[in-house]
Amino acid sequence: MNHVLIVDDEAEIRDSLESILTEEGYTVTTAARAGEALTLIADASYDVVLLDIWLPDRDGLDALADIRQMDSAHLPEVVIISGHGTIEAAVRATKLGAYDFLEKPLSLDRTLLVLRNAMNARRLREDNQELVRQLNFRGSVTGNSVAMKALRQQIKLMAPTNGRVLIFGESGTGKELIGRAMHAESLRRDRVFVELNCAAIPEDHIETELFGYRRGAMQSAPAGTPAEKRGTFERADGGTLFLDEVGDMSLKTQAKVLRALDEQRFLPVGASHPVHVDVRVIAATNKDLEEEIARGNFREDLFYRLNVIPFFVPPLRDRKEDIPLLAKEFLQELGQQYGRPHVEMHSDTLEVLRQYNWPGNVRELRNLVERVLILNPKTQRIERKHLPPLTNRDGARASSRTEEFSSLTEAREAYERDYILKKLDECHGNVSRTAEALGLERSHLYRKMRALGVAVKE
Repeated sequence: MNHVLIVDDEAEIRDSLESILTEEGYTVTTAARAGEALTLIADASYDVVLLDIWLPDRDGLDALADIRQMDSAHLPEVVIISGHGTIEAAVRATKLGAYDFLEKPLSLDRTLLVLRNAMNARRLREDNQELVRQLNFRGSVTGNSVAMKALRQQIKLMAPTNGRVLIFGESGTGKELIGRAMHAESLRRDRVFVELNCAAIPEDHIETELFGYRRGAMQSAPAGTPAEKRGTFERADGGTLFLDEVGDMSLKTQAKVLRALDEQRFLPVGASHPVHVDVRVIAATNKDLEEEIARGNFREDLFYRLNVIPFFVPPLRDRKEDIPLLAKEFLQELGQQYGRPHVEMHSDTLEVLRQYNWPGNVRELRNLVERVLILNPKTQRIERKHLPPLTNRDGARASSRTEEFSSLTEAREAYERDYILKKLDECHGNVSRTAEALGLERSHLYRKMRALGVAVKE
């Protein structure tokens, strides 16, 4: 954004700096008092503040201390300027977090050099903050199935290029994880990975989320809306932009994204000058985009811009051999998170999970493991009885055939079978204790088990 706030009580200095910096391509805002400057900083995002020490309403160093106490992840770098510079003032400014100290009369060359360095320092600080957040993300492209081995090989080959990637796959298959893996093995891995879920943003906000906006463009926005905002394209400059569910963008937004991809520049809402960026775009969708093109819902030219390198992530039901490995990985990750690192999963439990159809894919599996951990806080080994009825044994197969039941009787029998199996598990296979738990005579339970096709251990 390169937005500078000049805070000085001398109008001549403000006007001179504003004219010079505007010619250098900076966006400039000015203020004559510390109070006015603090209000502006609280309301908008600035990259650098040029702050005079001597201000009519308060000391500039006190204002610097207030800036550093603000609750924001996007605080500006502050460069102190003064006509009465002393070593003591410079030391105090540095201790308070000032980036540098400039003496009046200002040297144009030094001012521009310090300003460029401060801009780079702020951008590096924000990138580091984003990288720390990314390091906290745990996950890997897990699986020993042929499909996942091929996918990992494809990532290894394609990640170091700058080619755009389009990832196809059902919801919950891990498309974002593939995008992150691509970024981690790319030449941009030391820069930011920025993601945007296009389906989660209302249509009237998607453009500002993608391209940002400048001061004055959001006058009718609700109270508390920042006066300026960097969009995801600008935040991803030098790194990777992951556009999830790209098939949900409107045709109007698609046209603007297409132009940004072609030109590597865009015009933020309310801006008079375009922003140039160097961004690698990785897109993902759970839709058949060729079918969406035929329906007139997706631009064919944008499809070909995005689909330079296609990736296909298989649903979990098509790689069931990976389910036990994924379940163990999630159990280890979540066990650490909940302070239970030694919880294990019984082999019978893993087999039950392998038999289930997983309509919600990998996301559903992870959610199930987390739920089982939460609901069984004292359990050190997850057994079949701890699983919800939906996934339990034959219930897994029955649940995937819910719409195939020909009658209410057939559906009721499937539920009874699942319930009896669950109680048998809880009673460790003891039929007498199971009958007691169900409130049935032992002989009655035997007859019902035979009728329902449940194996009876004599």
